[in-house]
Amino acid sequence: MTTPIGPVIIFDDEFHMYVLTDQAFAEAWWEMPDEFSCGFDALARPLSMTGEPHRVRLELTDREPDEAELRRLVANHYRRFLPGEAPPQAPALADFVAALPREGL
Repeated sequence: MTTPIGPVIIFDDEFHMYVLTDQAFAEAWWEMPDEFSCGFDALARPLSMTGEPHRVRLELTDREPDEAELRRLVANHYRRFLPGEAPPQAPALADFVAALPREGL
């Protein structure tokens, strides 16, 4: 499987987190590929972003999940940008991703 599974979790160049419905929504919503730091699909597989301004494309960079890195970046986002709020603590990845706040819904 080479298509990212939604939702996709994207971190910008300042490591703000955005949880976007799916690949198509993320590609339509995101404007500049150089503002992308990293991302993951719902299976914690790393993503890359390519393309031109207003015409970006998300692609899987690795088929192997990196759940530990996803959880670390989410915790860092909460610590930096949502002080006083706790990140999701669900042990199962699907429940963890489902508990993340969504953009654009």
